[in-house]
This record gives sequence, structure tokens and C-alpha cells, in this order.
Amino acid sequence: MNEPRNPRAVVLLSGGLDSATVLALAIERGFECFALSCFYGQRHESELRAAARVAQRLGASSHKEMGIDLAGIGGSALTDPQIAVPQTATSGIPVTYVPARNTIFLSLALGWAEVLGADDIFVGVNAVDYSGYPDCRPEFIAAFQALAAVATRAGVEGGGPVIHAPLIDLGKAEIIELGLALGVDYSVTVSCYCADDDGRACGTCDSCRIRREGFAAAGIADPTRYR
Repeated sequence: MNEPRNPRAVVLLSGGLDSATVLALAIERGFECFALSCFYGQRHESELRAAARVAQRLGASSHKEMGIDLAGIGGSALTDPQIAVPQTATSGIPVTYVPARNTIFLSLALGWAEVLGADDIFVGVNAVDYSGYPDCRPEFIAAFQALAAVATRAGVEGGGPVIHAPLIDLGKAEIIELGLALGVDYSVTVSCYCADDDGRACGTCDSCRIRREGFAAAGIADPTRYR
């Protein structure tokens, strides 16, 4: 007699601090996790190598890497080398915002979830300690949830994946404390917008600043490797 399997979930995994925490949380909640990472033309691939390490260490059932060409669209410091990554805090929506990135990532996750028969999708967006991106807000997640209900066979038939954004209302220190309680090794994650080939962080970009301040607020030694 076959034993019932754990429910399946697709987890978007960038290799950074937030997505690693989300993967650990989904596993802790009893999901069989299928991690999805995207090479989209970003400045460096070290975050993808970090994602592979995180998926393996935390015990994802599968880790898929997909390629899309957001560099072909341009308009972001993360995909266009002619646009400098800011090294000081900025106001408004920064130039590191990648147009439609989370919309596309979630669309890929939605498609894979339907193929896998997964009823849940996890994403590590955060609306508290973030850089002002429009696709990290609760309004965006709610809108995509409505889309999932009408854009898939599962949704039309009365099911369809639930989009989980469990970190959306947490501060960075809270996220770090949660991840450590779940056994996340943040030393293997890469959050820096312009990390080098070895995954060492610059220490001055917006992502590095938010991450460093999060560890300080949590009263925890920062394990980030800086160059």
C-alpha cells in the first residue's frame, strides 16, 4: 500500500537570504519542495551557485534552473552593465528594479506547479526592509493570486496554486531569526547586487546594506563574505 506523499510546492529560490528562509519554512511546514531559480541576464551567476547550495543543504526534492532574457529588455542596473549599481541609499523605485521580474518568475512557477500537481507556490518577497520594488508588495501578490485562479486549468476547475509570501510583513532581523531557527546557513547565501565570481559581497550596495543592518538588528554576527 502506497503511503500518502507530502503536498508539493514550487519555491522560487534566488540564492539570497530571503528565498533561503522561505525554502526552509516550506520544508518545515511539510511540503515536498521543488526549487526554481532563474538566470535572467543578471550581473553575476554566483547567486545561482548559492541557490544550488541552499537547495541541496536544505533538502529540496528538485532544483531547476531556467533561463530567460531580461537583459534583452534592459532598464535595470542588474541587467545592463551601462547602468551603475547605486552605492548609497536612494529614494523612490531604484535603478536595480528589474521590470516584470517577479511577474515572470511567478508565471514560470505557476506553469511548473501545474505540471507537478503542486497546489502551493512560495516566494520570498518582502514589503518592509526592501528597496522599494513594486512587485514586492501585498497588492502585487494578491493580484497574481487572482491571475492564477483564471489563468490555469487547475484554477478554472476550482483549484489552482496558492501563492504564499510568508515574509512579506517581516523585518530583515525577524527573517534572519526565523531562518536561523530553521537551520539556514546564511554564509552560503549571496544577496549582493554585484558580487564577484566567488560570491563575495561588495558591502555597499542597497542589498548589502539592508542585509548587514538586519544582522546587526538581530544581534547576530554577519556571516557574509565581503571582498
